[in-house]
Amino acid sequence: MPPNAEISRRHTTNVVDDLNDDHDDVATTTRAATRTFKNNEICIDGIIYDLTNFQHPGGDSINMFGGNDVTVQYKMIHPYHTTKHLEKLRQVGVVEGYKSEYAFDTEFEREIKAEVFKIVRRGREFGTPGYFFRVLCYVSLAFYLQYRWMMGPTSYTLATVYGVALAMIGLNVQHDANHGAASRKVWINDLLGFGADMIGGCKWLWMEKHWTHHTYTNHKDKDPDGFAAEPVVLFNDYSASSDKRSWMHPFQAFYLVIVLAGYWHSAVFNLAEVFELKDRGAQHVGMKMENDWITNRGKFALALRLTYITCNIVVPFARGGLNWDTFFHINVMGIAGSLALGLLFTLSHNFENADRDPTVEFRRTGKPVCWFKAQVETSSTYGGTVSGWLTGGLNFQVEHHLFPRMSSAWYPLIAPKIREICKKHDVKYAYYPWVWQNMISTLKYTHQIGNASHWHGNPFKGET
Repeated sequence: MPPNAEISRRHTTNVVDDLNDDHDDVATTTRAATRTFKNNEICIDGIIYDLTNFQHPGGDSINMFGGNDVTVQYKMIHPYHTTKHLEKLRQVGVVEGYKSEYAFDTEFEREIKAEVFKIVRRGREFGTPGYFFRVLCYVSLAFYLQYRWMMGPTSYTLATVYGVALAMIGLNVQHDANHGAASRKVWINDLLGFGADMIGGCKWLWMEKHWTHHTYTNHKDKDPDGFAAEPVVLFNDYSASSDKRSWMHPFQAFYLVIVLAGYWHSAVFNLAEVFELKDRGAQHVGMKMENDWITNRGKFALALRLTYITCNIVVPFARGGLNWDTFFHINVMGIAGSLALGLLFTLSHNFENADRDPTVEFRRTGKPVCWFKAQVETSSTYGGTVSGWLTGGLNFQVEHHLFPRMSSAWYPLIAPKIREICKKHDVKYAYYPWVWQNMISTLKYTHQIGNASHWHGNPFKGET
C-alpha cells in the first residue's frame, strides 16, 4: 500500500481543514482527505505543513519529499527533535483521524537513545578524523584508477580493481554523505554525496529510494528494495499460491549472484529515469515525486550520468578501439562493482528469520508497532571494526537503521550497548561474527523464499 494511500483509505469521509486563516495564500475552505498533498506540503503526525520559504538547517533536500506523508522519515532523521521543533514550519491543515503504523517514543526506543547518546554526544555524531582519512584514501584511489582507466590501456586486472574501488566510494563515501551523516556542514555532505554519480549512480535517485527503504524496511508493501529484483528474484515472502511466483523461483538461490552481477548494466543506462529524477522503486510503493525541487535537478543529473558514460565507456573505446577486449574490460569493471555492492547490500535484510512483515500486528489489532524494534528485527550485523572500515559501516546494519544520520564511524562503539538492550527487551538481534556466515544465511533465506517453505510453520511468513 502506498504511504499516501494509508491516509486515503481510512479517511474517505473526513476532511482536511485549514489551520491558518490569517494567511491569504492558503485556502480557507475544507478539503477532502482523499486528495493528495500539494507538491510543497508534507504531513507529519497528521499535521500538514507548507515547505514554501522554509529554510531547513539540514539543507534543501527536505523539498524532495514535498507531497508526501513523511512522519516516519522525520522521526528517523531527527532523533533529538520534539514537537517544538515543528513550530518553525507553517501549518496549513490536518488529517482527521490520522494513525500511523509505527509507534515512536516507546520504552525500548527511549532506552536505546539514552544509552547511545551517552556514548555519542549530541552534535558529535558526524564523521570523525578517521572517517575523513578513509574518505581521502578511497577517493584518491578511485581517481588514480580512473586516470589509468581513461589513459589506457585497459586490462582485466585494472577493470576488476577499478570496479571494486568505485564500489568502495558507494559504500564508504556517498552513503554517509547522502544520509547527512558525514558532516554537520550541508555543503560537505552534498559534495561527497555526488560520489554516487561518480560510480554510475545518481545522488538524488539514490536518496529517493534509499530513504524510503529506511523508512519502511522490509514492509510488505512499502519497501522498494523488497521489489527491486522482481520478477526474477523474490525477496518478499509471498504466499505459496501467489501469482508473483513462477517456475524459476525455486532455483533463485543458484542464480542470485548472476542477477546481482548485472546491477551496473541495469543502472547506468537508465537515462530517462535519471532525467525525470523519479525512482521507479519509490514510485512503485507510492512516493510522490512531482515537485519543482526534483524537476529542476533532472538536467544536472543527466549531465553527470553522461559524464560518467563518457569517462568510463566512450574514452576507453576511443583510445583502445572498438574491439572485444575493450568491450569485455568495461563489462568486467561493471560486474566487479556490482558484485561488491550487491552482495553486501543483499545480506543486510535477507537472512534466515528476518522479519519480513514488521507491521503485521498493526493490521491485526490496529496497534502501532515500535519502529525501533522493527528496524532491529529486519536487519543484521556482521563482523566488527575492520569490516566497518571496508564497508563504510554497513556491516553494522542494525545500528545504521536505528541511527541512519549518525556517521558509520560510531557504529562499532554503540553496537555492544545496543545488543545488550535488545537482549533485555527480548528483541531479536541478528549477529554473524563473519561475513561468510551472513552470506550462507542469505542464500538459505533466498532458497526458502523461492520454494515458499516459510509458509509451513514459520512465524515470519509475512501475511495474515
